[in-house]
Amino acid sequence: MRSRLLSPYWMPVWLFAGAIAVGATLLRLDTSHPGGPISLLDAVFTATSAVCVTGLVVVDTGSYFSLFGQHVILVLFQLGGLGMMTFTTLILHLMGKHVSLGDRIAVSQSLLHDPSFSLPRFLGRVVGWVLALEAVGALCLWLMDPVGFSPYSAVFHSVSAFCNAGFSLYPDSLTQWQGHVGINMVFMLLITAGGLGFFVLNECAGLVKSVLLGRRPARRGSYLLSWHSTIVLRTSLFLVVAGAAVIFVAEGVAGTGPADPSTRLLTSLFQSVTCRTAGFNTVDIGMMSNVSLVFMMALMFIGGSPGSCAGGIKTTSFRALWGFVLAQFRGRDQVRVGRYALSQSALNTVFSLFIIATILVAVGTIALTSLETVGHSYLMGRDKFMVNMFEVISAFCTVGLSTGLTASLNGAEKGMIVVLMFVGRLGPMWLLSALHSWQTECHYRVPTENLPLG
Repeated sequence: MRSRLLSPYWMPVWLFAGAIAVGATLLRLDTSHPGGPISLLDAVFTATSAVCVTGLVVVDTGSYFSLFGQHVILVLFQLGGLGMMTFTTLILHLMGKHVSLGDRIAVSQSLLHDPSFSLPRFLGRVVGWVLALEAVGALCLWLMDPVGFSPYSAVFHSVSAFCNAGFSLYPDSLTQWQGHVGINMVFMLLITAGGLGFFVLNECAGLVKSVLLGRRPARRGSYLLSWHSTIVLRTSLFLVVAGAAVIFVAEGVAGTGPADPSTRLLTSLFQSVTCRTAGFNTVDIGMMSNVSLVFMMALMFIGGSPGSCAGGIKTTSFRALWGFVLAQFRGRDQVRVGRYALSQSALNTVFSLFIIATILVAVGTIALTSLETVGHSYLMGRDKFMVNMFEVISAFCTVGLSTGLTASLNGAEKGMIVVLMFVGRLGPMWLLSALHSWQTECHYRVPTENLPLG
């Protein structure tokens, strides 16, 4: 039993749980919140939201916490974003080199099979890239608005944006800069970079470097980028453009967006990007139209890309599901995604991930609605169903956007959101694999038969 709990499957669970425990303990100190007390549950909620790079808050970060408390939160979401990014990127890197991963999670045992692989050098490159991008982002924010973004505030928001954490020192997030093109672009670029993942960023940087130096770019067969990077970039671009277009039209028709078309276009583009698990907002989410909220929930559910700071089922899973739908309409046996077809095992993984994530969101929404309607008319829960679903998807997919519900949650509801954030950060497939590691292998097969379907 002890060996199973300490297996590589469960190590991320204990590491994230330990970071949350330490963070909650520090946030409970009087030096973290000199203005008033904070309950243990609120401290755990804030620490979980930071480590899981979600961004949902029950108290205002900028006014409630002291400089020390803000530093604790900053360190927590830097560790949370960087920790998950380095580990998942490492898995992608080893899989790309055809290194045996066992069950593709026991990385520590698999590293020994690749003598050419240098773990310290690889992780050093990841950390170096992340810190460099965050430093450039902070410098740009400070230069564009030295009053709104002091050096400390610029660093805080730059790290929060790249890690897709969504924590802001301002109670209205970034709404005061909704028409500032430069500030919006810096945040969108940082969010996108953090959502693409180091694996893709490294390939793109290598390609750009080769072009600038006049060298011949490294090729993957007849292509400049790997299959994975190509799918991630194309899918991400499609989701951002489609999301911005839908939000722009929906807010214009409903009359809930900015009156100026150029400002509405900028806010629509920003919200489309930030729905990819970043959590910042330049408009009041609670005042947006239902059409926009529904489409934003879809974007949040998809999330970012593998090997990144983002949550959700990931862009590659969405592309695989879309490829499956197209294959069914075309009557083809193979599911083609770009220049390759997916294996049956990959499709099984995608469907398992989608079904488990859907079930967790559905159960979470029903539970949150049920908790809110205790002692009240069922009509109250009906009116809040979409708001509750938005909150649940935001928590599970580690987005951090809210229509304003978070601060009014009671103890049981906050506890449920904490669990959703934790499971969403690790990923439902990870926890499923951890549970599978406890099961004994089945050494027999039962007879198969066809069942009438449809």
